[in-house]
Amino acid sequence: MKVWLKALLLSCSILTSLNLQANTEVVLDGKLIQGSLIRGEVPAGSKVQFNEQPLSVTAQGQFVFGIGRDASLAHQLTVIKPDDTQHIIPLQFQARQYDIQRITGVAQKYVTPPAEVTTRIQRDNRKVRAVRNTLSKQTAIFAKPHRPAEGRISGVYGSQRVFNGEPRNPHYGLDIAAPVGAPVLAPWEGIVLLAEDLYYSGFTLIIDHGMGVSSTLMHLHAIDVVVGQHVRQGEKVAEVGATGRVTGPHLDWRINWFQERLDPQLLLVE
Repeated sequence: MKVWLKALLLSCSILTSLNLQANTEVVLDGKLIQGSLIRGEVPAGSKVQFNEQPLSVTAQGQFVFGIGRDASLAHQLTVIKPDDTQHIIPLQFQARQYDIQRITGVAQKYVTPPAEVTTRIQRDNRKVRAVRNTLSKQTAIFAKPHRPAEGRISGVYGSQRVFNGEPRNPHYGLDIAAPVGAPVLAPWEGIVLLAEDLYYSGFTLIIDHGMGVSSTLMHLHAIDVVVGQHVRQGEKVAEVGATGRVTGPHLDWRINWFQERLDPQLLLVE
């Protein structure tokens, strides 16, 4: 299955240039597949909508959008030029197939949490959801990402998780196995939005990269930065740990476009 999935990803276009008319060009950088972040560029001064959602567009005409793990496949991009002419671009994404990952040895309190932690879990979820709604004018996301940790990939995006024999939510990140204390680096430049201990994800760091895109770094041993701090791409921001719902030390790296959970591995250049 993993070999088939890798072949499927490689078959998808990485760079698509859509010539709408002789004087109009839209460039999309990304894989048209579920879980993908797409970075695009239109003529400066244009407006862009993804389906019915207006997108933030930089002065240079850059924008981003993404679709989640189980999103529908047919979408639409609308470009409105400065002269108000409108161009509609149909986008057909490819479906993915996901493995089932069976994990044993998880502390039962993280599989079926006791009632007394319900309020904490709900509070954690509200905090994470709130910071992921951040829309800033940073443009760091248009750079190539820096891999946040070195190590073996031990878990992939989209896999259906079964903990101690009990089905749970899919996995929405990229797991990188590494020893406790190994450095965790900022994938892109950004501003720290959240840095605290959460029930499921342990010590957790969320960094805003602009345009609605954020990275979440989970299960950390230590966090080296504070909320509001500016971090450089490749800067050490934390250490790999084994906090929260884990069976061993690793980094769980996640990418969101607002509330859409996306696949970090699609952005890495191997």
